[in-house]
Amino acid sequence: MAACVGGCLVLAVLLSLALGSRAIAPGEVLGAIFSGLDSDNATVITSQRLPRTILGLVCGLALGMAGALMQGHTRNPLADPGLFGVNGGAGLGVAVLVFGFGVAAPEAIVFAALVGAGAVSVLVFVAGLGALRGGALVQLAVVGTSVAALCTALTSALVLLDKQTLDVLRFWDAGSLAAPDRSAWGLVMPLMGVGMVLALANGVALRELALGEEVAQALGTRVATARVVGIAAITLLCGGATALCGPLAFIGLVAPHVVRRACAHDYRWLVPLAGCAGAVLLLLADTIGRVVSPPGELEAGIVMAVIGAPVLLSIARAKRLVSL
Repeated sequence: MAACVGGCLVLAVLLSLALGSRAIAPGEVLGAIFSGLDSDNATVITSQRLPRTILGLVCGLALGMAGALMQGHTRNPLADPGLFGVNGGAGLGVAVLVFGFGVAAPEAIVFAALVGAGAVSVLVFVAGLGALRGGALVQLAVVGTSVAALCTALTSALVLLDKQTLDVLRFWDAGSLAAPDRSAWGLVMPLMGVGMVLALANGVALRELALGEEVAQALGTRVATARVVGIAAITLLCGGATALCGPLAFIGLVAPHVVRRACAHDYRWLVPLAGCAGAVLLLLADTIGRVVSPPGELEAGIVMAVIGAPVLLSIARAKRLVSL
C-alpha cells in the first residue's frame, strides 16, 4: 500500500508540473528541475508551477494527517479538521483584519488566518478540556461545532457590512493554491513541520488508544498527554494549511479512508499514508482546476468540493466506513 500511495504521489506531482493552460512534456519538466534547462517552459515550471506544487504537497500532507488524527481521537469516521473550528476561526481572523483595520495584504491575511485558527482552537480545547478524559471526545466535538458555527455567523455579518471584506473573503474562502505571495512561507511552514512531527509521534499513542483507554494506560500510554499532543498537531497542521490556502473541504475527511483498509487501526502507518493521500487529492484537484477551463481556472477548493462528495460516498459504500 505504501508503494502504491508513493507512486500515486509522484504521478500527481508530475501532472501538477506538466499540465495547465500550457501542457509541457515530462522530459522538459524533469530537465527544468534537475538540469537547469533554460527555456520559456522551464521558466513557467520553476517560477509558477513548482512553488504551487510544493504548496499543494505540504498542505495536502498537513490536512490528510490532521484528518487521520481527528478521526482517531474522536472515534468518528466522519470527523473533519473543520470540526474543531479551525476553518471558522481562520475566516473570522481574516474578516476582522479587513473590516477592522482595512488591511488586505497577502502576508497579513495569512498571519490573521493563522492567529484566528490558533485562537479558536485553543478556546475550543480549553472549553472542552474535560473531554480529554473521554474515549469518544463527544463534548469536544460539540464545543468545536458550536464555536465554528458562531465564527461563521460573525464572519457573515462582517462580510455583509463591508464590501472590501466581501471582496477579500470570497476569493480566500474558495481555497486555492494560486497564492503569488510567498513571504509568509518562512513563518507558517516550519510550524506545519512541527505539527507533522507531533502527528507522527501521536500515531504511536493512537494505535494503543484504539484498544481502549484502560488498555492504553496499562501499556504505559499517558492518555491526557497523547490527547494534548494530538490537539496541538491538528491545530498547527490545519491552521497552517488554512492560512496559506484558505479552507479546503473533504481532504481531511476522505484521505484517511482511502488508506484505512490497508492500515486498519495501526496509526503509525495510517497517519503518514493519509498525509500522502491528502497531497495526491489536493494536487489532482488543483491540476483539474487548471485544465477544465483554460485560460482561466477553478480554485482547488471548488474542485475538491465537487469531486469529494462522490468519492466519499463511493468509499462509504465499498468499505462501509471501516470501523474505528
